[in-house]
Amino acid sequence: MAAITASMVKDLREMTGAGMMDCKKALTEADGNMDAAVDILKKSGAAKMEKKASRIAAEGIARVACDNGVAVVVEVNSETDFVAKNEVFQTFVQDVADKALASGLNGGANGEDVAALLDGGLQAEFADKTLKIGEKLSFRRFERVSGDEVATYIHGGGKIGVLVAATGANGDAVKEALTNVAMQVAAMNPTYISRNDISADELAKIKDITLESALNDAFTLPKPILNKLLEEAVNGSAWSDDDKKAYEENKTNKYLPNFISDAGKAALAQAALAKKEEISADKIFAGLVEGRISKQLKEICLLDQVYVKAEDGKQSVAAYLKSVDANIAISKFVRFEVGEGMEKRNDDFAAEVAAQANA
Repeated sequence: MAAITASMVKDLREMTGAGMMDCKKALTEADGNMDAAVDILKKSGAAKMEKKASRIAAEGIARVACDNGVAVVVEVNSETDFVAKNEVFQTFVQDVADKALASGLNGGANGEDVAALLDGGLQAEFADKTLKIGEKLSFRRFERVSGDEVATYIHGGGKIGVLVAATGANGDAVKEALTNVAMQVAAMNPTYISRNDISADELAKIKDITLESALNDAFTLPKPILNKLLEEAVNGSAWSDDDKKAYEENKTNKYLPNFISDAGKAALAQAALAKKEEISADKIFAGLVEGRISKQLKEICLLDQVYVKAEDGKQSVAAYLKSVDANIAISKFVRFEVGEGMEKRNDDFAAEVAAQANA
């Protein structure tokens, strides 16, 4: 049996990136043969990769890359936030972003371009980093934008990555403005650039949801409509005697809803919903619904949002951009929030430590 020296273990670690004990074990099994030890580590590494494949990787970071009017954002996941803060992992994810930018692929939701990048050589790099870091790593998604000017923004160390592209103008002032807009996107998470991007079907859906919501909260309805519903509830059988008594005692109290039971409020909502067609035709109610829709659109449409840096607290993003250059037109934005929509690990560290101690 050949003697396994610290120097041999060090050389094998530098060649493979495997852990010290794994290297020593492989060299012992290979009787000191370096090439055979490398093969042993590869085989054991494949087994470890297979075990890691079923784990949940919902942490990680986003990184961006940008060059000459083109930018990409990528999301690479790890199992723990600890690894996400690791410099080796962060450097690797930046390399993935650079390769995605150089590939010319668009990315997007279908995953085909991610598969193409992995098949083009990244898969081996992911396997190598998974073995070295010791956690499952996965390339979840990437997306590209292009324009006369583009800007990128990373928030929270990589928890959110944003791209913004615009046409019609370029230059330092425009880029600075787009960077500010990218920060807006990170903070306010809009769904659309403007109202023009909302389809008729989606707008109709928003209107219907808003209308139903208004009817379900009867005490917020216009006074004439509410009073009619209250009169019917008091004189009918929908309300209990307790609710009728509470109404009679507190009908002039502005806090009347607090004295009505949940069942009483639900009955009032059902009565409003039953009169949906009639109430919808009321001009005052229609105005209330339109006002609520307009408020929603200001929240989900980027250009309608209040600019987060507005000195007066009122200036919209559209007005801010116009003040910089009237020709700026936002053509696309992308916002990646790491782990959004994914199942998260729920680690019980106390139980894990106890299990290791018992083992």
